[in-house]
Amino acid sequence: MRGFYRQRYMHLPYKVERIVTPTQRSLKHYRDKGYIAGVVERWIPQARKRSDLFGILDIVAVGDGETVGVQTTSGSNVSARVKKIADSDTVAHLREAGWTLVVHGWRKNSKGRWVLREVDVS
Repeated sequence: MRGFYRQRYMHLPYKVERIVTPTQRSLKHYRDKGYIAGVVERWIPQARKRSDLFGILDIVAVGDGETVGVQTTSGSNVSARVKKIADSDTVAHLREAGWTLVVHGWRKNSKGRWVLREVDVS
C-alpha cells in the first residue's frame, strides 16, 4: 500500500512556485556583480519581529573597494524606507566611514518580470 501512495503523490498535476523575497533578489543582484554579500537582518523569536543592522540595513555587500549597505523592500515601500534611513542617527557615522547606502525596491513589470528600483541615499 505504501508504494501506491508514494507513486500517486510524487507527480503532482500543478507546478509549485517558489517564493523569493526581496532580500533574496538583492543578494543575487550583488553576488552576480561579484560582491560578497550577506544578510545582516535577524529574527527575534521572543518579540516575533525582525531587527535590521543599525536599525536600517538588511544586507551588507563588499566589493570593488566599497562597502554597500542595502535596505530591501517592495516597490511600493521605497519612499518609506528612504525616510526611515534619513531619520536614523547612525547614517552620519556610516557616511563618515565611506559606506554607500541604497534602498532596493522590487516590483513586477507589465510582462511579469521583476524590476529593481535602486535609490542611493548616501
